[in-house]
This record gives sequence, structure tokens and C-alpha cells, in this order.
Amino acid sequence: MTARVPGSKSITNRALLLAAAATGTTRLRAPLVSDDTLAFRTALTGLGVRITETGDAWEITGTGRGPVSADAADGAPVWCADAGTAARFLPPFAATGKGRFVFDGTDQLRARPLRPLADALTALGAEVSTGPGGALPLTVTADGLTGGDITLDSSFSSQYLTGLLLSAPLMSAPLTVRARSLVSRPYIDMTLALMRHFGALTEEHGDGAITVHPGGYTAADLTIEPDASTASYFFAAAAVTGRRVTVPGLGTGSSQGDLGFVEVLRCTGAEVEVTASATTVTGRPDGRLTGGFEVDMGNISDTFMTLAAVAPLADGPVTVTGIGHARLKESDRIGAVARNLRALGIHTEEGPERITVHPGAPRPAEIACHRDHRIAMAFSVLGLRTGGITLDDPACVAKTFPGFHDELRRLFPGAATPQGI
Repeated sequence: MTARVPGSKSITNRALLLAAAATGTTRLRAPLVSDDTLAFRTALTGLGVRITETGDAWEITGTGRGPVSADAADGAPVWCADAGTAARFLPPFAATGKGRFVFDGTDQLRARPLRPLADALTALGAEVSTGPGGALPLTVTADGLTGGDITLDSSFSSQYLTGLLLSAPLMSAPLTVRARSLVSRPYIDMTLALMRHFGALTEEHGDGAITVHPGGYTAADLTIEPDASTASYFFAAAAVTGRRVTVPGLGTGSSQGDLGFVEVLRCTGAEVEVTASATTVTGRPDGRLTGGFEVDMGNISDTFMTLAAVAPLADGPVTVTGIGHARLKESDRIGAVARNLRALGIHTEEGPERITVHPGAPRPAEIACHRDHRIAMAFSVLGLRTGGITLDDPACVAKTFPGFHDELRRLFPGAATPQGI
């Protein structure tokens, strides 16, 4: 079976900003159309970037510079909705421009920390103020950034570093960043690869520091590959149903670290094939999973929930480590997953940076999604093998894949699906 997985959110939103900052017009083919990417796109248009739709592509006419706000008194409002990438990538972009910008979002986004990014922008010369606890609303008063040499706390999220790197070519001098306690390094590799695609000059040093030189960006067309994080649900579904699922366009040349999830599935006994053009996962005929292992998923933490949700079906305990920063995402993902598994009658242990799931027979229960798309999608996969699972907020999948439930039903018509969808 071939899964129809939409474009990568991470690549779409990074490419949107790069195209907006570039000189010329960029054509993004097959971008992800979801709540988060539309929020990011709308925020960019509010900052003066022209974006048009042509068939299945978006055309972005870049400004070649940072944005300019004409409203110096109240500041230009920038609504980020639920999109963490907007709240973390757009303030540095605004800081390279001129004027006053006020970033805000939903209560869920206001709960996510921004202090490391705010401190970094202040150190680079911007005037920044934040809401309570160093979160949104965040106000940037900008007159360009000169670059410099800074150390950045990256233990909460790699998105602070990505935000600074993406806008560094618009600064007037080189920027060198030393990321302390960096999590999710593959996302930085993706960021740097995309920056180079748009013409940026970057250097990576032996001590882990990264230097980006000024010079701006040049428009460059790009086809967005399928989202590897989203693909994880369909790969896991293949493993637990004993079926074969292929995602075309997601292969050995992928820039997405989350494709590494298939190697975790290999530990459970699934057959995995990754070629230049596609990735295929085939489950055992009886859908049996091998357990009794521990895996560090710190670099692919967006997929840990996929594994944890189906781990009760394994023949031994499964422990995931290195995921402490997942407590600061759309929800406290470790705590939320553990509570939902316990509601299903599954013995689950958690620590600050780990979770252990023991084998068991899940009983019917309602899953508390916490408005978190990844919780809803992960437990939907378990629902293929377990009757009586209900999601309290099935529509939250629209954040990254509005058609997720329809695609799951199309691929697995004979399997159970969460009730009420």
C-alpha cells in the first residue's frame, strides 16, 4: 500500500522564511497545507511578503531584507496561532528589519518558553520584551542586527538556534553561535542544508559552533518532500497490522532526521527498506512487536509518541530515553502519553527524560489529546488493533495533516479506528 503523506511542515516553514528573505521569486512545490503552515504563511504576508498560490505550488516574492513596520507606536501585530515555528523563526527575521513588531499566539503557544531566543536577540542588539515567564506576547523593536558571537541555551528546543541561523545572512556581520546542550540536532542539519540551497555561506567548527556570513539569500525553487514525522504513524501502522506501507518521495536523500524512526521499528521486528526514492515498512504477519529494549530518541523526539502508543503490543517493556525536552512541546508529551496509557490499563513508568511502557491488553478509554496533533495520531495507530479507543479532540490533527483520519481509514479499511471520527 502507498501512503499519501503530505509535505514536511519543518521544510515548508523554513523554506517559506528563506524565500521571504531572498531576492527574487521562489516556487515551493507540494508545500504542506495545514493549520501551522497557513499560520506561518499568513504571518509572513502580514510582514509584507507577497505569497500567491498556483496549482499545488506557492510563489513567494522575497523582500531581500528584513521586514519594515510603519506602525512605530503600537507595533505591527504578528499572530502565530499555535505554530511554535512562527513564534521562534519570525522574531529574528523581524529583528533584522526596522520598526516594532508584536508577536502573539494562542494560550497553548503562550505556555511554550521563548526566553533563550529573547535573550539572544537582546545580546545581538534588538530591544525585546516578553510576556510572563519569558513567553508570548513578545515585542521586538528593531533597527537591524550586526551579528556577533553568542552562546545559546538550546536544551529546550533546537528552534531557537534555527531561528537565529535562518536570519543570520541578513545581519551586517558574521554570526557565530555556540549552542549549549543542543537537542534535536538533525533539525539543525536540515536548516543548514536549506540555507545553503538558498545561497547562504555557513561554516561548522570543530567545537560545535556555527558561523553564518552576511550576504542574504537568492530565490531558489524547491519541492517539499513528504513529512517524515507524519509518515511515522503509517509506518507504525504497518508494523502493528502486519501489512506493508510505502511512502514515496522519502528516501536516503531525505534531510529529515525523523526518518530514523524506521530504524526503531526495525528493533521491534518490522522489515524496513529505504531506497533513494521511497521507504517501505512491512510488519510481521501477526502484527507482533518485539520489546525488551531501550532506545534514545532525543534526536527524533517528535516520533517517540508513535512508539510509546503501540508499545503495549510488544512482548516486552520498551523504554524511551533522552526526551526531556518533549515536556515543553504542544503539551507535556511524556506526561500526557503516560496518563493516556494508564487510562488504557497499561503499566507505564515515567521520569524527567524517559518513559517505560509494559506489555498489556489495552481496554476501552477516551484519549485526552491536549490539542496535540501527535497524541491524536499516535493513539489512532493503537486504535487499529484495539477497539473502544476514542479521541476527545480528533480534529486537532489539522495542525499538520487535516486528512489524517481519512487516509488511515483508506489504508486500513478492515481495521478498527478510533470511535467518533
